[in-house]
Amino acid sequence: MKIKKVFNNNVALTEDANQTEMVVMGKGLAFQKKIGDTIDMEKIEKTFVVPSQGFTDKFSALLDEIPHEILVISRDIVDIAMKELQTDLNDSLYLSLADHIDFAITRTKEGLPIKNPLAWEVRKFYRKEYDIARNVLDLIEERMGIRLPEDEAASIALHLFNAKQGDTGMEETMTMTQIVTDITDIVKYHFGIEFDMDSMNYSRFITHLRYFAYRMLRKELHKDDRESSLFEQVKSEYPEAYACTQKVQAYLNRQYGVEMTKDEATYFMIHIHRVSHREKNN
Repeated sequence: MKIKKVFNNNVALTEDANQTEMVVMGKGLAFQKKIGDTIDMEKIEKTFVVPSQGFTDKFSALLDEIPHEILVISRDIVDIAMKELQTDLNDSLYLSLADHIDFAITRTKEGLPIKNPLAWEVRKFYRKEYDIARNVLDLIEERMGIRLPEDEAASIALHLFNAKQGDTGMEETMTMTQIVTDITDIVKYHFGIEFDMDSMNYSRFITHLRYFAYRMLRKELHKDDRESSLFEQVKSEYPEAYACTQKVQAYLNRQYGVEMTKDEATYFMIHIHRVSHREKNN
């Protein structure tokens, strides 16, 4: 693995025998090194495959602005999150997280914390990510000697969830969260119930809403109505779920100009009936 560019004593851009570019990190791994030198593999603590030139440029700019200890914290958070969530996370998380944490620390020191308007929703809908983020606040306090506001846990949790979605942008993730919030409110008020957020039914319902919102924003909703007969059957059997689904449809049409097909409406009725029926029984 040969060096193509030295960012600082601890970070370098390298290329392996297959001409794959990677950013590598490790204490002192690039000290007194120059282009063409090889890297001591034992010193590498973290690697990032370079998806584009833009990634390298952003990384270089980040190194000029952000203290090394925050980069290390960001690296450790990504490692912890991947272990806890048992999934790979987009490499862009390392950059976005380091940038966010640095900005959050600066704002907190200046007495200018920023509220996250979706903090309550994030606690409800992204519970695993939020629990990890709460521990991240402890880690930052331990390493940097400053306690970030609780709202920052919600912001960090959104970064973690966003990184699980591949190329989903943060704005899209926040819009998805708002859609899930609005639809759960419609169901809650229509049936006059409170959800048990620890129940499997609630978890399944939220999962369905997340993927519906994701597909809706990507314009990937079902385009045919092959299950129209099933739609009529479910509509007849679950009239209250149908009435509630009509309210959801009105909201989607009003806010996003989206019209559900009968296939999508059928899935909604089934999920709404299951979650509302079992919550009422409980």
